[in-house]
Amino acid sequence: MQERLYEVVINAEHQYSVWPAHRPVPAGWQATGVRAAREQCLTHIDGVWLDRREFSLRQALVAAEVRHG
Repeated sequence: MQERLYEVVINAEHQYSVWPAHRPVPAGWQATGVRAAREQCLTHIDGVWLDRREFSLRQALVAAEVRHG
């Protein structure tokens, strides 16, 4: 039995997910180029998605820090 392949995808908020490789990537998401078994994809995500907060929130916090020094 052949193991299913998944694709690591990312959205505009820099949130990661896995998506079945045989299906089109949904709107709002982009393929990252990582395609493997589900567990390997999840391991990859654990290694690259270190800050789970939304990207827009992280940007707002940095901007607030700059304004308030």
